[in-house]
Amino acid sequence: MEWTIHQVAVSAGVTSRTLRHYDAIGLLRPSRVGDNGYRYYDADAVARLQRVLLLRDLGLSLSVIADVLDREEDEEGALAEHIALLEAERDRLDRRISAVRYTLDARRSGRDPSMGMMLEGFNDPYEDEVVARWGEEAFRKSNAWWRGKTTKQRIEWKRETDVLVAAWTAAWRDGADPASDRARELAVRHVEWLRRIPGTPVAEGDRERSVELLRCLGDMYAEDPGFADTYGGPGGAAFVRDALRAHAERSV
Repeated sequence: MEWTIHQVAVSAGVTSRTLRHYDAIGLLRPSRVGDNGYRYYDADAVARLQRVLLLRDLGLSLSVIADVLDREEDEEGALAEHIALLEAERDRLDRRISAVRYTLDARRSGRDPSMGMMLEGFNDPYEDEVVARWGEEAFRKSNAWWRGKTTKQRIEWKRETDVLVAAWTAAWRDGADPASDRARELAVRHVEWLRRIPGTPVAEGDRERSVELLRCLGDMYAEDPGFADTYGGPGGAAFVRDALRAHAERSV
């Protein structure tokens, strides 16, 4: 089955001129061009257009979109990933709708609304920093990954994280050197922990940005009082920072 450029344009909510431009820059080729010069698109071409539109909605430029699509080896995996992103966006909107509905109901009943409930869905304490450092897509991927977990899966992830943190703290209290084999083994575990989080440079296989990530995380651990408490004190957080830096200098 195939469709004319006009049919595709109308269905996609774009203009025929836009589709011709996508063809001209090599972003979306028609499946064939008829003897009459008309462009026709089959299911594969329309599926690619769907990906173009989805990525465009993420704010990516056309050149970046072309690069992303050309490097994709697993179209089904990419589509499944984007479903997760869209579901996360739907979840975010649902939470905002619930928050606004809560505020409206409170106003109508004369009750004093809870600030936390009114701002539910608007507040993600890590969004601005993640987007600033690693981009919107990194935040969306990691956010979708976390929100896609069941309560049981979240508890298990938290348990595994606590085990890793406890190992870091024990090594520091035992007086391990940040450049020691013990510290390096913990750094490797930390990197593998990061690798399981979609959207991180480690998960994406970007070595240069992975090194930067380890350095940034290490600095954050050492500078944020909350992380100092997590790792047993400022000394523990500094130990983790130095060990991650040492590992980053060797390999990721």
